[in-house]
Amino acid sequence: MKTILNVIWFVLSGFWLFLGYLFAGVLLCITIIGIPFGIAAFRIGVYALWPFGHTTVERPGAGAASFVGNILWLILAGWWLALTHIVTGVLQCVTIIGIPLGIANFKLIPVSLVPLGREIVRTDQPFATSRW
Repeated sequence: MKTILNVIWFVLSGFWLFLGYLFAGVLLCITIIGIPFGIAAFRIGVYALWPFGHTTVERPGAGAASFVGNILWLILAGWWLALTHIVTGVLQCVTIIGIPLGIANFKLIPVSLVPLGREIVRTDQPFATSRW
């Protein structure tokens, strides 16, 4: 079922969301200071490409630097990436078939707002429990 949902997701919205994250990552990598944020955008972009079968968990040891980085991320890129997920999720929830896709979009909002200090893991891994 994950494979079918991922293929439908890829065709309807995953590719376009991935391009948005790719664009944000390239813009953020222009400066040396923005490279960690660009890498985070690329990481989330791959997650946005194939979200079914994956989840996010808190990374142990992420501290004050992640907190400050998340505030900068929110200002630089997070708010408009989250807005993209909200709009896409609402549009997908219009049809019954699109409801699981819309829910997946809403699942991506927290990680698009504050990605630092989080890891993307497969749901079939032993410690893949979401804490959101």
